[in-house]
Amino acid sequence: MHSTDDWITTPLTGDLLRGALDVERTEHGLLPHRLPAAARAQNTDAQLAMAESQPSGVRLVLRTRATVLELDTLPTKRVYVGAPPRPEGVYELLVDGRPAGSGSVTGGNTLTIDMTTGTTEVEKGPAGTLRFAGLPEGDKDVEVWLPHNETVELVALRTDAPVHPVPDHGRRVWLHHGSSISHGSDAAGPTSTWPAHAARLGGVELVNLGLAGSALLDPFTARAMRDTPADLISVKIGINVVNADAMRLRAFGPAVHGFLDTIRDGHPTAPLLVVSPILCPLHEDTPGPLAPDFSGLADGSMRWVATGDPAERAAGKLTLNVIREELAGIVARRSAEDPNLYLLDGRDLYGEADTAELPLPDGLHPDAATHRRIGERFAGLAFAARGAFGG
Repeated sequence: MHSTDDWITTPLTGDLLRGALDVERTEHGLLPHRLPAAARAQNTDAQLAMAESQPSGVRLVLRTRATVLELDTLPTKRVYVGAPPRPEGVYELLVDGRPAGSGSVTGGNTLTIDMTTGTTEVEKGPAGTLRFAGLPEGDKDVEVWLPHNETVELVALRTDAPVHPVPDHGRRVWLHHGSSISHGSDAAGPTSTWPAHAARLGGVELVNLGLAGSALLDPFTARAMRDTPADLISVKIGINVVNADAMRLRAFGPAVHGFLDTIRDGHPTAPLLVVSPILCPLHEDTPGPLAPDFSGLADGSMRWVATGDPAERAAGKLTLNVIREELAGIVARRSAEDPNLYLLDGRDLYGEADTAELPLPDGLHPDAATHRRIGERFAGLAFAARGAFGG
């Protein structure tokens, strides 16, 4: 190994990143974003601002002979008042596509969230260093997948040999949008979210616009998807609309049409897969809004409850079953003129039988094993020869 005096510091630039739609220069370094500046300028919701800055699916991709790599980052870690500490964000290393290590960065900023009052407080902290040593000799492609659930500013990159951007290998690009489930809530790590797992099985490049709590048919998200180069596109719609009690049936259908119309403005013939919600017993027939159950917070077992009244469906309140039926009708009507539009029932990814074997731990989010199952099933259905993304 070379001495640290021989190490090379490579400027961190957007051409070393994949999976980000934008990068921002901060006083500390480079902050990847999963929504472009124009979309962020139209957003006033703190939850979405936090979610889009968490780099789910974003990775540094390098071509190098280096055997040692150090990455200085400034993470922003979340602390929930009254709850046990959250696990550290995980960085995962791939060498020529194969897992080669993982690590975390201590320190950083702390965002304290009080869910009972809705207030937040930020405490500034120092950057930390992630170090991977013992990489194989010779030229290789190196990927560092950033934590899927922890905002990260990239401060400095040091190696014991030069690094270069990796040329495009010609793989198809899959652009996916969804909720916290797609974002990767409770996945084991950034390469283990169900979209990352499915992308690996399907042999495609992932751009993950899974935005926790924020798959709400926002027009600025549709425009971001319209303007993002992609060969394959999927939108997983439903759970957040019900969680937030964001709209009624009368508004939901036109909003879905508008969202799909906007995507089609930029991708008129790309395979476009609409995915309805996976099974979630809380909201199958009970409308939102969703509320946290704080009774188990001290033991780290917070759950969620649906607070709506099933009788309100008659007045147009949305449930998952209502949304699945509406999405099926929308896709059926549109597909007469759009042969590249497809529907996937989310219960084919996680359904009744799965809830008995792998129940949702908090009533809402899948655990690590369930992420893997959903990813495998999505790949088996969407990337199959006769699937929406086959061929």
